[in-house]
Amino acid sequence: MSISSSLNAGVAGLSANATRLATISDNIANSGTYGYKRVTTDFENFVINQARGSGVYSAGGVRASTSRLIDEHGPLVGTGNALDIAVAGRGMLPVTTAVSLNATTGERPLMMTTTGAFRPDADGILRTESGLVLLGWPANADGSIPILPRDTIAGLQPVVINANQTAGDPTTSMNLGLNLPATETEAGRSGSTLPLSIEYFGNLGTSETLDISFTPTIPGTGSSNTWTMVIRDSAQGGAVIGDYTLVFDSTRANGGTLASVTVNAGGAYNATTGNLDLTVAGGPITMHIGSLGDANGLTQLSDSFAPTSITKDGSPVGNLTAVEVDDNGYITATYDTGFTRRIYQIPVVDVPNPNGLISLNNQTFQVSPDSGSFFLWNAGDGPTGPIQGYAREGSATDVAAELTALIQTQRAYSSNAKVIQTVDEMLQETTNIKR
Repeated sequence: MSISSSLNAGVAGLSANATRLATISDNIANSGTYGYKRVTTDFENFVINQARGSGVYSAGGVRASTSRLIDEHGPLVGTGNALDIAVAGRGMLPVTTAVSLNATTGERPLMMTTTGAFRPDADGILRTESGLVLLGWPANADGSIPILPRDTIAGLQPVVINANQTAGDPTTSMNLGLNLPATETEAGRSGSTLPLSIEYFGNLGTSETLDISFTPTIPGTGSSNTWTMVIRDSAQGGAVIGDYTLVFDSTRANGGTLASVTVNAGGAYNATTGNLDLTVAGGPITMHIGSLGDANGLTQLSDSFAPTSITKDGSPVGNLTAVEVDDNGYITATYDTGFTRRIYQIPVVDVPNPNGLISLNNQTFQVSPDSGSFFLWNAGDGPTGPIQGYAREGSATDVAAELTALIQTQRAYSSNAKVIQTVDEMLQETTNIKR
């Protein structure tokens, strides 16, 4: 009967608008929640009678369906903490629950979030107040990221940063730029040895020295332009690790630059790169003295002994002072000695259909059959956006739009209630016919 179907349609309308009211209430309540993704309600009609020209119509009513717009992004809000992290674009941060870290069976669940305010806990593990633990790939000792599978979480580990962490960086290369006095290789000179000491850092952060001596070759007449360079390592008790004969060019075109380097003992010399391959107590060190004819390496000019450019890598042991995250997701630690070290990389998780993800508490999501399988990207590669430190993603709720929808929902709800009231009055009239 059409009048009964009208009653059912009115009830369905009340239910559908009540659902829409619930989503609007949720959106407004979370208008200040970082990383919140708003929920929308769509109405779909039911058709009961499809016969054309039957002269009878039955109201099917309406059904409400809700969906969370996970692919919508809220505005980025700047903060004062380097470990407030957000993804500026598509993709999410990999996280897991703090409870799962102590689990003895099963793997940690992979969860995703677009933003988080991470802080080290008592064990140095980066986590949010709600218990979300940040996951990343740990870097090797040299700062490189190992090649790991990107379609599983096998290589992901909780990011650990200890405030009392100390680290040192051993010296692996140095540049020796200095000028030797050309007048010291002339006949009649004393042939005094010129000393030079260069500090380097061992594998355990200890301070060691390379003691280098330059002894001129004194000819009977004229100038030899020849020096003997001996390198000793303090970490090996002053043992000789390199003995070289240096001959300098005296022509107009390349005067003062290296003409030849003869290895008497120790590591080899590469004439193309200008490097000496030395071996100290802690391992190999590459020392750049300049290639043949290179004016930026060792030179022999005028009458002065002057170091012009002596540089090296490495640093002594230092205390952690700051941690920052760059656009590529690399976490870099800075120490009070001026040494910086890459310690983790945070990948960005992406799925083919973000709106198909399962929504969980605390603005987190999990993979579902509708979302498709996940893939771990380098931040900024492929479809993903860069990672921003000192930032949080704001709520995707537009309060003005939600209030407008609230007024519309209120009117629609009242109209459906009016339909039910009208049907009730009509049924009452039908009942009165019998009297």
